[in-house]
Amino acid sequence: MVPKCGASLSPGTLCLAAALNGLLSFGFLAAAIGTDYWYLIHVDGAERNGSSARDGEELSSHSGLWRLCEGQNACMPLIDPFGAESWLVPASLQHLIYMHRAFMILLPLSLILIIFGWICGIVGSLAQISWLLLFTGCYFLLGALLTLSGTSTYICYSKAAFIETVRMFDQQRFDRVHITFGWSLALAWLSFGTEGLAGILLLLAAQGFRLKLDAHSADI
Repeated sequence: MVPKCGASLSPGTLCLAAALNGLLSFGFLAAAIGTDYWYLIHVDGAERNGSSARDGEELSSHSGLWRLCEGQNACMPLIDPFGAESWLVPASLQHLIYMHRAFMILLPLSLILIIFGWICGIVGSLAQISWLLLFTGCYFLLGALLTLSGTSTYICYSKAAFIETVRMFDQQRFDRVHITFGWSLALAWLSFGTEGLAGILLLLAAQGFRLKLDAHSADI
């Protein structure tokens, strides 16, 4: 389906569409990394314990990759997975630190790849260099893979951290706790999709420029 659609479009149009998707991917991922709505914890007010709905709101929190925001209080930074305090974490929880380090590397790295990939794509499209567009398309697909890996690692990390928290404390304390993923994570998924689409469009554009060059050589 994609190759058919790509065959009906000129290489220049495909490059323009890839550039727009690259910009969208960068915007989505930058917004996702910079916001604090990846992981949402909502606590219901419990009448049986005499706590009100307002108490539940104060206990609720939302967090991002860098910090945690609780209720109406100011946000506080999360533990630095590369800092000295990470080595003080018990050995049984070190796997959480490893996962934390993984997505803290993968997602910003993907953001950097988008910038360099976008520049290479612009140069390749203006100069109509098929091999550069082919390289850039694979480059974008690699970036999409990094985004997918980082996002998936974050989801696994969040679930594992919650399981460890429940295991360490009384299960009844979490009866009123509801865990969801927020719109920041959705932006990361959108970035993955647009980044991968940009890579595919660049590969199609590279093929189009190569066929155009072959046809021109045959005419000569």
